Amino acid sequence: MTATAGVCCAPIAREPLSESDAADLAILLKAVADPVRLRLLSMIGSHPGGEACVCDLTDAFDLTAPTISHHLKVLRMAGLIGSERRGTWVYYWIVPTQVARLGALFTPLAEPATV
Repeated sequence: MTATAGVCCAPIAREPLSESDAADLAILLKAVADPVRLRLLSMIGSHPGGEACVCDLTDAFDLTAPTISHHLKVLRMAGLIGSERRGTWVYYWIVPTQVARLGALFTPLAEPATV
């Protein structure tokens, strides 16, 4: 990869991923590879106050509540969102460190890769 304006490579291109890092990141990538889950993650992250009630999420989809719950569970199991039950509702929020891992995977670095 050629450096452009002092910016070279994303971490994925800088050095080979270890087997365990690749396995961990694959879980995150699989979790967001579904359009419904990607939309849910976006809706939760952009919701006022940084958290969203499941009641705020379900109406945006033409899916059953159990299907939405399944998608939220996949995101939760991947560590991309956290949740808490409050009365009859469950509230969700983004886990910044996990989401940042995804962003950092493809974000160009200021230093060129060593060859």
